[in-house]
Amino acid sequence: MITLAVNHAAIQPWIFKFAPLIESQIKKRKNRVGASWRVDEIYIKVKGIWCYLYRAVDKLGNTIDFLLTKRSQRMSAQSFQIKAINNSCRSRVINIDKSGSNISAIWVYNKQ
Repeated sequence: MITLAVNHAAIQPWIFKFAPLIESQIKKRKNRVGASWRVDEIYIKVKGIWCYLYRAVDKLGNTIDFLLTKRSQRMSAQSFQIKAINNSCRSRVINIDKSGSNISAIWVYNKQ
């Protein structure tokens, strides 16, 4: 077995070059999602650090998108929901919990 030590700076140009290509291929192969979504915000512990997990699932339980952040902020929820809608399709119904960040994100998106 050969061990190779690589500095992260050596890999970074590859990430910038190939990440958009990989993302476009994943979008092409992604299954269609339902028109009814459930969006929630959960406070979980990841590697000993408490984080907020925003996630959107359709009626069948298929994951539409997710976002992991250290803080519950209105801008995080807005960027997450706009990204989920743009990457999938516009949903007919979005069910949310009563968190202020999700409510304000839906309100801002509907004003657009």
